[in-house]
Amino acid sequence: MSKFVETIYTNKQEILKFPDHYVNLAITVADTGVAPNAEGKKVVPAGTILGGGFLLDDSVNAVKTNGAGAEGVLFNDTDVTHGPAPGAALIHGFVALDKLPEQPTAEAITALKQITFLK
Repeated sequence: MSKFVETIYTNKQEILKFPDHYVNLAITVADTGVAPNAEGKKVVPAGTILGGGFLLDDSVNAVKTNGAGAEGVLFNDTDVTHGPAPGAALIHGFVALDKLPEQPTAEAITALKQITFLK
């Protein structure tokens, strides 16, 4: 019987403007609404604006949002190909706007009171 081992070598997408000052919260990232890429993997990219109620209830999965319900920013790429997966949500810090996969709306910026978005 043979075993299949997959090794992936990639560089981490850095979203922070100042990488020495931030606070992350452990979360579970939902797999709903995530389209598979060309390789068939469902990956939520670092810098995705998240919400869904995970700040008040840690049993709730974080979902992509970009509005008044924003609660944090996904810190690392998270593979949800096989279902919801553990991740980290940035809840305090300085984020580089040019590193995000999608620009935050004015409502999301207002909702994320402890995150400063910088050019």
